[in-house]
Amino acid sequence: MPEAHLPDPDRVLRAIAGLTASGGLISLLVRNGDALAMRPGLLGDWEACAEAFGSPRYTNRIGVSARADRLADLTARLANHGLEVTAWYGVRVFTDTAPGDAELPPDLDDLLACEERAGRTDPYRQVAALLHLLARRSG
Repeated sequence: MPEAHLPDPDRVLRAIAGLTASGGLISLLVRNGDALAMRPGLLGDWEACAEAFGSPRYTNRIGVSARADRLADLTARLANHGLEVTAWYGVRVFTDTAPGDAELPPDLDDLLACEERAGRTDPYRQVAALLHLLARRSG
């Protein structure tokens, strides 16, 4: 299985912080390490589900081993680089198990409205497949 080589995000976060002007806003979309067991659990893959509870690694849809980030850890890492998280959202709360080649449903607007609401509402956003963080560069 191919391996994604980004064991520690600090190098990337330092580069992003260095490119961000004072008061500038960054947007990060990361795999939610706090919810890695959700997808395999919902799919009934109990072996992968059990492994996901104690690991920041997962195998993505194309078979690449990758790292996920936990909200509290990433928030602290960003702060260490002068970036304060001002908002965060969950992404793919209800649709993470949909096949990549699935056709758009006829009720797409309703689906998107529910995803948007869940993505900004606890506890739903906490178990989303992805986290979208907005962080501002301090002066």
